[in-house]
Amino acid sequence: MKVVVAVKRVVDANVKVRVKSDNTGVELGNVKMAINPFCEIAVEAAVRLKEAGQATEVVAVSVGTEACQEQLRTALAMGANRAVLVKAEEGLEPLAVAKVLQAIVRQEEAGLVLLGKQSIDGDNNQTGQMLAALLGSAQGAFASKIELAGPHVNVTREVDGGLETLSLALPAVITADLRLNEPRYASLPNIMKAKKKPLDTVAVESLGVDVTPRLKVLKVSAPPERQAGKRVASVQELVAKLKSEAGVI
Repeated sequence: MKVVVAVKRVVDANVKVRVKSDNTGVELGNVKMAINPFCEIAVEAAVRLKEAGQATEVVAVSVGTEACQEQLRTALAMGANRAVLVKAEEGLEPLAVAKVLQAIVRQEEAGLVLLGKQSIDGDNNQTGQMLAALLGSAQGAFASKIELAGPHVNVTREVDGGLETLSLALPAVITADLRLNEPRYASLPNIMKAKKKPLDTVAVESLGVDVTPRLKVLKVSAPPERQAGKRVASVQELVAKLKSEAGVI
């Protein structure tokens, strides 16, 4: 069974993002970029399936500019067999990305598609669900455990009331949650080997996919700075401030 895993290039989770002075977006110049943490978990899950003999090949796919090759090479160093970069402009909407992934998944004839449940930049949590709908496949979102069982895959997912286990008929689309696994660090030998692994580049136009934006960003602004707290001398003063200033009681 072939596994396709989606990889997104985002600002490193340890970097404090800054809004551009003209409020048109986030400043990306000279900023460290990395694989989206949830996508990294999805890559690890795919590689573990391959190591267990349950997957024959892991194909990492990214949609974006040439710079995304760096993150695809990281996925290859983690254990993916090959990678595909679909060249497109930055900031594609989730629906456009889902359509691109749909075309790639059908070309690859994948039995399982793994994605991060969301990206840490847009936090949309939409691409996986949209992809499953476009493919007409079963889906399991927020997976904390994945077990292949013949023609089915059992997915344990977190819901408001606890845990839920689903049995999905393959092919299926699964989005990874934080508790699914702990991604490995790519070793230096594997990083060197990744440079020789195949990485194909495909123009988004060649897929016949409409990626026309449907949304327009009007303004991007930083959240207001947190105000300093106030000290009170007594419970009576606290209650008075909660009534008169905070208006919560």
